[in-house]
Amino acid sequence: MNVVIIPARGGSKRIPRKNIKLFHGKPMLAYPIEAALQSGIVDKVVVSTDDAEIASIAQDFGAEVPFMRSNSLADDHTGTSAVIRDAIEQLLRLGWPLQYCACLYATTPLLNADTLRQLYQQLQTSSADYVFTAARFSFPIQRALLMTENAGITPFDPQSIAKRSQDLAPAFHDAGQLYWAKASTWLDNTKTIFGANSRMHVLPDHLVQDIDTVEDWRRAELLYQLLQQEKA
Repeated sequence: MNVVIIPARGGSKRIPRKNIKLFHGKPMLAYPIEAALQSGIVDKVVVSTDDAEIASIAQDFGAEVPFMRSNSLADDHTGTSAVIRDAIEQLLRLGWPLQYCACLYATTPLLNADTLRQLYQQLQTSSADYVFTAARFSFPIQRALLMTENAGITPFDPQSIAKRSQDLAPAFHDAGQLYWAKASTWLDNTKTIFGANSRMHVLPDHLVQDIDTVEDWRRAELLYQLLQQEKA
């Protein structure tokens, strides 16, 4: 059984009720649920939440909420991997025959079903522990600048600051969207998402937007609108 697990807790400080706030007419949570269901490779979509309203909305859009997340796993300090491990353990206790599990974040309106399929296929055809979405930094991180205590400037990497961009190795960052692995891999604490045996699926910049602030939300809305216009 292939299962997508969407962590969606009720607390959100910078954007209140972010996971179910309306985004282009639908709750934000609806977008990853629909993308997973449309992928054709997922048997169940499960939402891990501590919030009754989020649970109800998740079910309205086709996800299942077979358990409620404990408060101890719904604070500001609990990492995503711990939440996914808990969800897998809960589902195994319910008798679900889990094989592959994906962690899909709730605030991913730019993600589509094709990307879910591509990462799943990449995982199956490789020996990777995890496959996750990533993006390339548009500017060389080796030429980053730091501000000193007296507001002066110092290079982050003095040896690279004068080098040409094309002479510096490209750098990438986690896109904060989707992570595929076997259920057994998620439960193995010796295997980490950002380890040597993981693989990136690099997305174009216009499909990547972290949503933590009001400005992030607005940019995501604009990107989504442009994507819809391209499809029309």
